[in-house]
Amino acid sequence: MLRMGIIGAENSHCAAIARLLNVEQALPCRVVSVWGEAPRFARQSAEVGQIPEIVADWRAMLGKVDGVMITHRHAKYHAEVARFFVRNGVPCFVDKPFTFTLREGKSLCRLSRKHGVPIISFSVRVLHKTFRDFREAVKGVGDVAFLNSTGPADLKSKYGGVFFYGIHQVDPVIELFGNQVDTAFIRPHRAGGIATLTYKRGPVVTINCVNNGFRGFHSTVVGDGGLVDWTFGRDASPHIVGARLFVDMFRTGEEPIPHERMLAPIAVLEALAESLETGRTVKVARVALS
Repeated sequence: MLRMGIIGAENSHCAAIARLLNVEQALPCRVVSVWGEAPRFARQSAEVGQIPEIVADWRAMLGKVDGVMITHRHAKYHAEVARFFVRNGVPCFVDKPFTFTLREGKSLCRLSRKHGVPIISFSVRVLHKTFRDFREAVKGVGDVAFLNSTGPADLKSKYGGVFFYGIHQVDPVIELFGNQVDTAFIRPHRAGGIATLTYKRGPVVTINCVNNGFRGFHSTVVGDGGLVDWTFGRDASPHIVGARLFVDMFRTGEEPIPHERMLAPIAVLEALAESLETGRTVKVARVALS
């Protein structure tokens, strides 16, 4: 039975994953230790997820776990924790967003390669059946010219602005059209903001970042062969498909997602954050590690 530690309990994903693994016993892995940003967060997650140990210092998990889940609400805390465990040979699932800067993300990926320690990060939205069905439907519209996406995102969030929840709209775009987004621009609005992404050889993408309480996701795709209008649902067990990915990685040591794919949404989000600050269109940085 694999043993996992979770660093970060303020995020609801901590208790959800612990419940999935410890209470429902859905996969051959158990959460054996948790660290929280505040003691109450750790206690709440430990109670809900039946986690046997709460540690005051996340470094104390070393030697007790076969892998870790790093799940702060603000991505600026991810890199430090991941570097520590990678250097010590412990595989890492880094909850989205992977890092808060592309520079940190590239550094972490290079460290992972240097030590031969696997890492993984993703938005679970692209793994859900509703997205897979949407992707199949998009194939029927021919050459895609435009995609419009709507979903929750608070550009002023204390957890990293557009990074917090913006990842859930940016990541599906990259899954559909590839890593090489060319430019990014965002215009703030009283109810959020509207972002525009362009590809040199691909569609124009608009993203409605809504902060008025709307919690769903919707996309409209227009191609030369038709249109798809899609409201996304949720899997009955929304975390199982993602948990299966990182548990399998802990077991096999094989990374299921290329590093450049994990870095691509960070490059886009970083460009959007810069655009929000400057009011200008920003060239999206390349994600190649070589």
